[in-house]
Amino acid sequence: MYGESIMNEQEKIDREWMRLALELAGRGAGHVSPNPMVGAVIVKDGKLIGEGWHEYCGGLHAERNALADCRKKRNDPQGATIYVTLEPCCHYGKTPPCTEAIMENGLSRVVFGAWDPNPLVAGKGIDILKKAGIETEGPVMEEECREKNKIFFHYITSGMPYVIMKYAMTSDGKIACETGDSRWVTGETARRRVHKTRRAVSGIMAGIGTVLSDDPMLNCRLEQDPVDPVRIICDSGLRIPEDSQIVRTAGKIRTIVAYVPERAAEYAADPKAAEKAADGMIPEKKAERLAECGVELLPVSAGEDGRVDLRELMRLLGERKIDSILLEGGSELNFSALRAGIVTAVQVYLAPKLVGGAGAKTPVGGAGIARMADAVQLSSPKMTFLGQDILLEYDVLPQDTERKGS
Repeated sequence: MYGESIMNEQEKIDREWMRLALELAGRGAGHVSPNPMVGAVIVKDGKLIGEGWHEYCGGLHAERNALADCRKKRNDPQGATIYVTLEPCCHYGKTPPCTEAIMENGLSRVVFGAWDPNPLVAGKGIDILKKAGIETEGPVMEEECREKNKIFFHYITSGMPYVIMKYAMTSDGKIACETGDSRWVTGETARRRVHKTRRAVSGIMAGIGTVLSDDPMLNCRLEQDPVDPVRIICDSGLRIPEDSQIVRTAGKIRTIVAYVPERAAEYAADPKAAEKAADGMIPEKKAERLAECGVELLPVSAGEDGRVDLRELMRLLGERKIDSILLEGGSELNFSALRAGIVTAVQVYLAPKLVGGAGAKTPVGGAGIARMADAVQLSSPKMTFLGQDILLEYDVLPQDTERKGS
């Protein structure tokens, strides 16, 4: 009984220090992609003697930053315990293995939050430490640690970006009035939360319809620590206006336009389409001009509907180290993304407003799903109140493969 009491007390202590490590890990949001956010604290005789986190991609890992903090404070880590939110790495990448740093500095105990799913680590880091005689404990607060790095866990195991479909709607399910006016559906607190999400993801994706109707910037407008995600525009026919804000700022914010070469050629050959775009130049010439503005053009195969094949696009973006995408694509792209099965999570900002209008747009358009039994299934929501608005966050549940083409 006494031994169990001691163990439970130690567990409580371990959880408290792990919570601090998790808090530190969050400071890397928007800076470490496609690496995980990791925090570490070093404790000796019940006192914090060093702390650190992975600050930017290519920089020192959390463990080495915590050890550097020890040295800076003239604290000796010999015999101390290190708490780290992810299993220490054991391979050479842009930095040396953290397992080496732990052994070289004489740490006697390692408490980790979650196993690293990277095949280069995946349990090997802990095995190395155990063989070196270092006591290891974990996973501790595994669910919280995995949640902190759900993007990394998804990307490292699938090679595909973690896609969050986000939209704001009124309480009667409208994303805009029948006139097209949509400023603003939600209040300032909710809009600020959106920009925090933009900072945390690698990319933000929209369709050409959104660009033509709203001329958005798709940037991060936080006053402190703004980090602009890569802007990805799905534009099958390469219709994006050269005077749009997206193109004019492509030299400052990385911008990718995904298009279907055959569709772009057809569009340019159609005189009426060319008039609508106010551009009768052949695709190659327009492509040259867009490239001169800093736009990265990404040719993609056509899907069944003749538009950009979204699954192929995700694969290509994953190869370019884009591990997460906030989909702010408009109702047509939203449906296409759901049909393609690329959406991982859904964020719904719900405003206490009613606008009505049979023709007013809803969040998910397209052809729709024919039978309720084939509806895309979501998890139970996590609910957050943001001023007068509510944020509902869902995970997309695995879908029956037979339903994807419905």
